[in-house]
Amino acid sequence: MTLREHVRTGMRATAYGLFAVALALLNPAVLALWLTSLVLSPIPVLGAEFLAMATSVVRWRADLQRRLGSRAGVPMHRPYLIAPEGAGPGSRRWLRWIITDPATWRDLAWLVPGALVGAGLGLIAVAVTAYGLAGAGLLPLWLLLGGVWFGYGMFWPTANLTEAWLALPQGLFILALGLFVAPMLRATDLRFARLFLAPTRATELRLQVAHLTVTRADALDAQAAELRRIERDLHDGAQARMVSVGLTIGLAERLVRRDPGAALKLLAEARASNNTALVELRHLVRGIHPPVLAERGLEGAVHALALGLPVHTAVNADLPGRLDTPVESAVYFAVAEALANLGRHSHARAARVDMRYANGVLFVEVGDDGVGGADAAHGTGLQGIERRLDAFDGTMIVSSPAGGPTVVTMEIPCVLSSPRT
Repeated sequence: MTLREHVRTGMRATAYGLFAVALALLNPAVLALWLTSLVLSPIPVLGAEFLAMATSVVRWRADLQRRLGSRAGVPMHRPYLIAPEGAGPGSRRWLRWIITDPATWRDLAWLVPGALVGAGLGLIAVAVTAYGLAGAGLLPLWLLLGGVWFGYGMFWPTANLTEAWLALPQGLFILALGLFVAPMLRATDLRFARLFLAPTRATELRLQVAHLTVTRADALDAQAAELRRIERDLHDGAQARMVSVGLTIGLAERLVRRDPGAALKLLAEARASNNTALVELRHLVRGIHPPVLAERGLEGAVHALALGLPVHTAVNADLPGRLDTPVESAVYFAVAEALANLGRHSHARAARVDMRYANGVLFVEVGDDGVGGADAAHGTGLQGIERRLDAFDGTMIVSSPAGGPTVVTMEIPCVLSSPRT
């Protein structure tokens, strides 16, 4: 890290110290609001609604701290259990869910200690940096304004120009110390918050079970939809053409003696229909598991995809081996869907696909220079990618501001089945 980056990091951490002091004043108010709502909860309708509002405020405050931690490299996932069906805000079932969720009480237990630790560490970071800044700025102010009032300074009392010169290196040293220590103080505050706000091991297991239940249901639904698609394509395409071929050959058999010329024409039509059916079957097989994927692996298959696109697509891959077949197939179709969205909606002139494998995770980025505006919440193609990746505990993040560019980032935990030879 360069000196400039160190200074920027220290300044951001110092600014966070000020922000932490402000947030510390909010925590006791949030706790008082929730305790008041809990006391009023037995009151019909009003009490339950008040408790629902106060709980939302508590979770908003805890989620804010989690987001701050994640941005600073101290990840904290949401630990809340999934709400049961029919648990509307303020209902009896909702109240039971809130009260029995351990994360609710861990949030409340963090509010006051978190405020004290955050305010204390934030004040230290701000005070040391500000004190050093005051000392470093003393000499320029002396030279600019004169030494009229410096002898009465509270933090850096200075009676003459010599003392002002001596304050400069001391102030610079303290300022550098403050900028160096501020990120450590910020990380300490966030790690303390993680003790309360991150999910416990038991909660992680419950969340994983709930996530696996959802992803298994999605995988089964996707598999059933895929089987229906294959059945429909076979019934409406290849099967219909093969029936037509059989009828045509039957007519040719009847005409072969009476009108050989007409019989030959019918046989030619049958051969053409048979060839069309074979092409449709090949396309159907490619939609199930492309032969190029089995022969050349993920990298070669994505290169083949890129060659078939109407825009220039650069493929950069660093895969030291082959992936397991199910993962390889899921990633291939996810990339294919992302590139198809590119061709349909982005109006891009260039695109790229970057793939690399590190620490047991496959990272894939599909980007373009198009108009942007892609939204995973409203795009069925992007939702299909999410469902594919969910089956392997993978994640997808879409960055697509208006005006572009669009970047779809996929991360899939997996292992390499065989090294490249």
